[in-house]
Amino acid sequence: MNLFDTHTHLDALQFDEDREETIQRALDAGVSRMINVGFNRETIPSTMKLAETYDFIYAAVGWHPQDAITMKEGDLEWIASLCSHEKVVAIGEIGLDYYWDTSPKEIQHHVLRQQIGLARELKMPIVIHNRDAHEDIVKILREEKASEVGGVMHSYSGSWETAKLCLNMGFHLSFGGPITFKNARQPKEVLAQVPMDRLLIETDSPFLTPHPFRGKRNESAHVRLVAEAAAQIKGVDLEEISQITTKNALERFGIV
Repeated sequence: MNLFDTHTHLDALQFDEDREETIQRALDAGVSRMINVGFNRETIPSTMKLAETYDFIYAAVGWHPQDAITMKEGDLEWIASLCSHEKVVAIGEIGLDYYWDTSPKEIQHHVLRQQIGLARELKMPIVIHNRDAHEDIVKILREEKASEVGGVMHSYSGSWETAKLCLNMGFHLSFGGPITFKNARQPKEVLAQVPMDRLLIETDSPFLTPHPFRGKRNESAHVRLVAEAAAQIKGVDLEEISQITTKNALERFGIV
């Protein structure tokens, strides 16, 4: 098995007591690579530390929309400087979040536009966080010419109509724990239609834990459960979905 968890937060405080054991469980489950995502002033340094410690962990760095209001002068330059590191493979997670009322929409928009501009300048793919902001996400991605770099729609939760717009801009769609939920009709229907060469899998651990562990802490080893659900939806076996999604991730993030 050769699984790739394209979005995890192994530096989260939920793993402070058993981080090494959690990483080992992922390896034992067939996870060969992971991308840890640093998204604010606290998690970017801890993400970089993980990526520098483990050969098979890569980093994405960016400013999360919930934290947009905390972004200060110099932070964009900081992200830019980190992008020259050999283990940094994307700018993210960046985007819009209209569910949590932590940063005003206009500030979220500004911070997102800045980071897309940086990604285009550095020719780096972007990892998009989108919660209850489908229309504005598509609008800003178009206006800022995000198609020049493409990237990943992380933990995709939108409609097939929105998915087609994202695919047309060169984005991959990544799915996590919700495709294992009995009542999650939309992500399953969308995944069924996504071209195999644009499909990725993830955990977003410690969040979005798949069935049958829903309600407990998520971890990267559980990406195997996501892969099993994706394989069932696509009508292929686990080995095929593992090979395809890992190949897609390696190509999308430019990992040799």
